[in-house]
Amino acid sequence: MINLSQYMADSIRSIMSKAYLNMLSNPREATFVLRMQNRFIRSEKRRAEILKNEGLDVPPFLIASIATTCNLHCKGCYARQNGIAADPGADTKKTLTPDQWHSIFQQAADLGINFALLAGGEPLTRRDLLQQIATVDDMIFPIFTNGTMIGPTYLDFFRQHLNMIPVISLEGDATATDNRRGQGVYQRALRSMADLKEQKLFYGVSITVTTQNYRDVTSEQYIAQLHDLGCKLIFYVEYVPLDEKTAHLAFSDEHVAEMEQILESRRQSAARDLILLSFPGDEKALGGCLAAGRGFFHIGPDGAAEPCPFSPYSDSNVVQLGLKQAMQSPLFRRIRDARALGWDHTGGCTLFEHKDEVEAMLQA
Repeated sequence: MINLSQYMADSIRSIMSKAYLNMLSNPREATFVLRMQNRFIRSEKRRAEILKNEGLDVPPFLIASIATTCNLHCKGCYARQNGIAADPGADTKKTLTPDQWHSIFQQAADLGINFALLAGGEPLTRRDLLQQIATVDDMIFPIFTNGTMIGPTYLDFFRQHLNMIPVISLEGDATATDNRRGQGVYQRALRSMADLKEQKLFYGVSITVTTQNYRDVTSEQYIAQLHDLGCKLIFYVEYVPLDEKTAHLAFSDEHVAEMEQILESRRQSAARDLILLSFPGDEKALGGCLAAGRGFFHIGPDGAAEPCPFSPYSDSNVVQLGLKQAMQSPLFRRIRDARALGWDHTGGCTLFEHKDEVEAMLQA
């Protein structure tokens, strides 16, 4: 079995090395990546120090849903299903202030956490919040966005804050993307990608992979097309079914294994400056699910510490307890101690399919 801590540390070093290759033609961005590489070495040592002295295994990254509104109505949206996201102006969950989010991420940086994946809702609806978060310059923030709000103002923002990286969500080609996200969304996303490329800004693409599209979106031709559009990071997210009607779209163990084989092959053949990631990937090789603080955890818009975005259960709040204490919540410990991380499941989230067991742990 793979050593998880070493695997994640090696993965971060690989990502930063490839990011540096992307920046060689831009001295300012190359300097930024070199500085972050040095900081991430210190972060790795900090996490090891906390584990040795306190017995706390600090994950290298977080997922945070910072926005409760969205301008799209994508089919099968887990954020709307879980009550995180709604239309602008609608009643939503309480959202933390920019100062509170800044404090959370500064705590994360102090603990040696390298990345915080920002989700929503649509994160770009919270410009005030992003402006504050960007000042935590010891961390990198991939921003998962539908790409429809990237205009001159945001292009200028990304130029000023190289640690804020837009990751535009697609479903594949125009037909697949517009079918799920709405008519014209694909073309609007392409315009944003063209603008980011013109400004020589590092950006990525996020693709939800299903049993129907995974071969298409991992083909050499499709990956090369994204690279030609200036994309330097492709993030494949396994589909999680929200009801039985779409269960056939979720991966089996065989699909997961095939997907990992395909990506390993593509990593060898694709442009050397292109980063290919999958989530959650081959969990069995990593000893089970990475949620509940083992490899990451999710922070809801109100500060709730949750195992993952697809398992929105919480017994602690990072604002009330602080990030370090929240990582040691009874729910998180029960999930890890019960080895729930190895439950059989279909699709991208073990805990989503075992919600009854997680709810029982919450009430214990």
